[in-house]
Amino acid sequence: MNDSNGLGFYLPGALLLVAAALKAPALYRNPRDELLRSVVTLLVLATAVFGFTAIPTLVAVNRITGIPNAAAPVVFSLLTAFSGANIVLIFRWSSGPEDAERTRRRSRLCTVVTLAVIAAVNVLFALGDTPVERLRDLDTYYASTPYIREMILLYLAAHTTAAVTMTLLCRRWAREVHGPLRAGLTLIASGYVLNLLYDAAKFSAIGARWAGGDWDVLSAEVAPAFASVSALLVGTGFVLPLVSQHVTGQWDMWSRYVRLRPLSRELRAATRHSINLAGGPWTPIEIRLTQRESDIHDGILTVSPYLHAAVREQALRRELAAGRPADEAEAVADAAALARAVVLWGRARGGPEPAAPRAASPVLISPNTPSGLVRMSRALATSATVRSCRQAAAAEQGTPA
Repeated sequence: MNDSNGLGFYLPGALLLVAAALKAPALYRNPRDELLRSVVTLLVLATAVFGFTAIPTLVAVNRITGIPNAAAPVVFSLLTAFSGANIVLIFRWSSGPEDAERTRRRSRLCTVVTLAVIAAVNVLFALGDTPVERLRDLDTYYASTPYIREMILLYLAAHTTAAVTMTLLCRRWAREVHGPLRAGLTLIASGYVLNLLYDAAKFSAIGARWAGGDWDVLSAEVAPAFASVSALLVGTGFVLPLVSQHVTGQWDMWSRYVRLRPLSRELRAATRHSINLAGGPWTPIEIRLTQRESDIHDGILTVSPYLHAAVREQALRRELAAGRPADEAEAVADAAALARAVVLWGRARGGPEPAAPRAASPVLISPNTPSGLVRMSRALATSATVRSCRQAAAAEQGTPA
């Protein structure tokens, strides 16, 4: 799979780099978000693993440094760092606010151990001797070389330990969750099972060399294939729940924004735009929704002197008697009182009639929650009770409904 042009490694690496770039703006806005920082670090390290494992990159590193096989400790260090970053991310991902301090301690310990292994790998390489460049079979070619042998075994041992740890952590957590998070954890665990197969292939090839055999194909061909698929599964497993959460959140906000349109239209004339966040067609939905909800509350405040508890109570009794659930009945009653208040406010605004006295206490209940606003908006668009109150108010004032 690791062909001479490296496309089998560069292409998945590019996809992971794109995923990291997509998360970078969020990290720039929230630099102290430890979970987000861990995700971006993981994606960057995964990209580096793919990039530096490709044959053209190995050749380039060796040529630039002038040291045969200088790329080997670089690759081993990146693999070790990637494994450590996975464990740190799982620690931070699976812990709640009450476990923050313990998570920091475990993350620091994992980071220290990872850095120690990376340092040892590079020291052992510096102490050893690798005069012949080996791009595909360094593990087996130098399997009996002092210090290089220990370097290879150290990185494989660290990699195996991380794979076992991640597999157990992900499987245990996956039993407690559902949906995209469970799917993501299953992908990660599957990726680390392939990592274990990678380690098994490497150890088998090295053991065969010690015994005088030749199983180099396991190390040079089979193991890299396991590693490539594993990195994709692990990267996808981490990204999937985060992307799903983002998409779900965006969908929920757009849905609320659209469903609040009837209420926004009802209060359009009474809205004074206490804030103005709109910035054209490219305005994010978070800002659009905030603007709409602010305008709605501003409009309700404007017409509040014309809200009457008696109108609301009458509509509420009618809806409850008709068998409507309590929360929907309250939304219809609030919408009916609001529709009548808008008509009275419009009539007073256009004539000499003085404004009605402001209510001593809030009349409406639904605007206190986002879901209540949505139910109230739906009632304005669909309820016969609301239409009846609006028409009655218009008829009383002598204006068309």
